[in-house]
Amino acid sequence: MSLVWCPIMPDTSHLKTTLLFQHLEDDELEEIADLADETSLRRGDVIFAEGDEPNDLFIVVSGRIAIANKSIDGRESMVALMEPGDLFGEMGLFDDLGRSAEARALEPSKVISIPYSPLRQHYNERPEALWGVVGLLAGRLRSMDAALADSVFLDVTGRTAKRLLELAGNSDEFVLPVTQEELAGMVGASRERVNKAIASFVRLGWLAQSDRRYVITNREQMQIRAR
Repeated sequence: MSLVWCPIMPDTSHLKTTLLFQHLEDDELEEIADLADETSLRRGDVIFAEGDEPNDLFIVVSGRIAIANKSIDGRESMVALMEPGDLFGEMGLFDDLGRSAEARALEPSKVISIPYSPLRQHYNERPEALWGVVGLLAGRLRSMDAALADSVFLDVTGRTAKRLLELAGNSDEFVLPVTQEELAGMVGASRERVNKAIASFVRLGWLAQSDRRYVITNREQMQIRAR
């Protein structure tokens, strides 16, 4: 699907909250905002596909965006979940290689797109601003380290508990924002094994479930199981 980017100048506050742009002065933020576009997405809309030529990076204004890889047989692994304030699609700014994953809206969302060209010019003129890039990439590496540790030290049940806690945030009651298949991709296991883990939490009295609505009834035990 070809997305239509609306010529709406984004609020500079959305830029200021990202690690990549938080060092910029107000006039510099406005210059970038002048070149940015904003669009509304429906669930399932694909922002870019794996292998696409990269030209822009993106900031989530609202909703959730899945960053996912697909195997040759169609299985999906969700490598990141982007929420409001998160930035994605920046790798091509520095290596000019194709997109390493797909970006897809998990729910109605709004995102800002910022073209690479003015950013490259900005970094050429102000190389000290690249410290923001270093901070962003360091955060990415830490996330990858944490995901690798989870895959080594946590079983499917532990990873399922951790992902549910992450999706719940500070609330004990939440609506699962992804499908069971997508949740399985986040956990890195089959749908059947993830459903079995959830059923065990319900049986133990740690979790209540009704369709896609969940209530964490014993957060302490869920947190222990997620370690």
